[in-house]
Amino acid sequence: MVGHPLDLVKVRMQTGGATASSSVFGMLSNTLAKEGIRGIYRGVSAPLTAVTPMFAVSFWSYDVGQRMVKAYGQWGMTAEEKERKYVLSMGEICMAGAISAIPTTGIMAPSERIKCLLQVQANEVEKGGTAKYTGMLDCAKQVLKEGGVQSLFKGTGATLFRDIPGTIAYFGTYELVKKELMKIQGIDPNKGQLSPIAVLTAGGLAGMACWGVCIPADVIKSRYQTAPEGKYNGLYDVYKTLIKEEGYGGLVKGMRPALIRAFPANAACFFGMEVSKKALGFMD
Repeated sequence: MVGHPLDLVKVRMQTGGATASSSVFGMLSNTLAKEGIRGIYRGVSAPLTAVTPMFAVSFWSYDVGQRMVKAYGQWGMTAEEKERKYVLSMGEICMAGAISAIPTTGIMAPSERIKCLLQVQANEVEKGGTAKYTGMLDCAKQVLKEGGVQSLFKGTGATLFRDIPGTIAYFGTYELVKKELMKIQGIDPNKGQLSPIAVLTAGGLAGMACWGVCIPADVIKSRYQTAPEGKYNGLYDVYKTLIKEEGYGGLVKGMRPALIRAFPANAACFFGMEVSKKALGFMD
């Protein structure tokens, strides 16, 4: 909820709803003045509906990924060697992060499709057009009616293309920053726990690293998911058109709001995950 207005600005910047000189907070204040609170939360219903299962699947699949790379790393070891504590290398952590993106995309892609369509239709309204969708359910019904399930999942490949490098940076940065903060604070990684402030810091930096890496792919995804049917022949066509019309600078549109939003949103996310792990540890 806190980060959605900035996500709205990001998508509008990426899909042509802003001029080159538009500022993040200028767009926010303009949207608020013209459309009110409802305007800056346009499209929030889709991610709000998907966010709990999405992050549940993301962190679950990250744990599964860790177990998979651990099993591979222990291949050929004796039973005695396998009983020793196995510490994942940074490369193995990044691989587990990449694995986590695959099942998460199944939830993320249709949610992103609906969210982006709802967000960018405001660009047309500002130009004097009329809103095509009245809300999340209406948008989903119309998308399914016009193109079936395939249309609802349009951009799944683009979402995966964005999220694999994104989750590598996401989980890799989180674990690296946690490790370094433990060293600074003199905490034994095998026994001690970071303070809430340190967890929030690691989570916030992880979110910024993720978006710093995946913004170019996110721009292409947003353009592809919101374009009229038949406009592009594929993701590479989106890329070629973007570079031809806007140059390489077009690939980083929306970077500012994405990074501003990333720190608080992901700090809270990782903090919640750590608290949940501790509270539900008895079930492991």
